[in-house]
Amino acid sequence: MAWNEPDNDDRKDDPWGNRPGKDNQGPPDIEELVNSYIRKLTGLFGGGSGGNSGEDGGDGLSGGLIVGVLIILAIIWVGAGFYTVDEQERGVVLRFGVAQETVVLPGLHWNPPLVDQVTLINVTRIYDQDFSNTMLTEDDNIIDITMSVQYIITDARKYYLEVRDPEISLQHSAEAAIRHVVGSSTMDNAITTGREQIAQDTMFRLQDYLNLYGTGITISQVNIDQSLPPQQVRDAFDDVIKADEDSESFQNEARAYANTVVPQARGNALRQLADADAYKERVIAQAQGEAQRFEALLFEYEKAPEVTRERLYIDALQEVMSSVTKVMIDMDGSGNNMMVLPLDQIIQSNRSRSPEVSGSFQGSDLQLRNLDNQGAGRAAPARGTAR
Repeated sequence: MAWNEPDNDDRKDDPWGNRPGKDNQGPPDIEELVNSYIRKLTGLFGGGSGGNSGEDGGDGLSGGLIVGVLIILAIIWVGAGFYTVDEQERGVVLRFGVAQETVVLPGLHWNPPLVDQVTLINVTRIYDQDFSNTMLTEDDNIIDITMSVQYIITDARKYYLEVRDPEISLQHSAEAAIRHVVGSSTMDNAITTGREQIAQDTMFRLQDYLNLYGTGITISQVNIDQSLPPQQVRDAFDDVIKADEDSESFQNEARAYANTVVPQARGNALRQLADADAYKERVIAQAQGEAQRFEALLFEYEKAPEVTRERLYIDALQEVMSSVTKVMIDMDGSGNNMMVLPLDQIIQSNRSRSPEVSGSFQGSDLQLRNLDNQGAGRAAPARGTAR
């Protein structure tokens, strides 16, 4: 029934149970509203009748209210115990302050609130810390070291329970490790080529320290960002480093030049050896050929000495005349009557003549041959001189 419709008593009540005929036209008292809801809850949970009043009715209302409140609180308590662990996280559980042996894996879980305290720790994130300090080397020099350490948490239970402050423990361990490694190295090694080796040694030593402390941290990378001498003497060290770099550059250039010259010299030596072997083979073959030729000429000479002698003379004369430009002939053998034959001019004029005139030159060739024969007959010891 609506609140503004008439009932059997012909009365109209507003939503708060007020009658139009009464003086209080406003909302009801807060106490009356609370009592109304209490009566309804008491009826739901087995309390006394809503119309009863007095002491018995008051006890029933109080007991039902307590039960209802407890049930509501129980529902809230149970609902508050559900939580989700992400894939990158692990949970550490403290039950009444006592750590549990197992960690909470990823997924949906429930733990009783106010009984268990669950702390979620990311075990896949790569953390990074930087360290910078001044240290003493093995050769009693001072250098400034800047180092960065990257690490992950591999054991959430140890990280949360075994060490009070893992970050501070990591910082102290890192400084102890780098001081030990740098203290075992020379300054030149620490600021030049040995930085990578120092970083590796520091990482291994730092991991040993963290395992000994039970921090649950695993070092993934250690980098030496800067390794420099103190600011007061940095200019002098820069000059020394530059001199070392120049020395290394000059040595590299010398090695490159040696790598170029030595193979070339070896190649030239091999080529000269090959040329010498070829010359040797050629000279031997030529000597053998001359010996065979001499034996053949000797055989022919024994059969016809005059003809063979004349033939040898003509061959020698032809060989000499093929490379000279002038021929001087002693006509009478006394050396006073000399005839000069300009062969170069004769050959050039012969080439410039027409074919009709070339026949006359053949006659001159014949005359030259006759002249040569005459000179050979008059002066056999001195047949002629070629220039």
